[in-house]
Amino acid sequence: MSEETFGFAPPPFKPEDALVQIRRALRDLKLAERGMAYELRGRRVVELGADGTAVQARIARKPALTPEWDRLQVASAAEQRKLIDELKKRLARWEREE
Repeated sequence: MSEETFGFAPPPFKPEDALVQIRRALRDLKLAERGMAYELRGRRVVELGADGTAVQARIARKPALTPEWDRLQVASAAEQRKLIDELKKRLARWEREE
């Protein structure tokens, strides 16, 4: 079989649009919005920011008053889905731990 591209290219990544979609997904996960940060029961668990080419995210390893952070850069639709899936996994794990 030959590899053909069929002339399709992925749509360009727009960080501002992705940020809107990520923020909507975080609200759907019942996280409280505080500016560009999101909280779970009063503890900051996600912080978001956007530059010209990507969305910068920090996710808490565990909910705490001063959490340790994992940094993620979202520069494509696949990475956006990965970020939301990772948040869902962590929220489920945090619920089980309590």
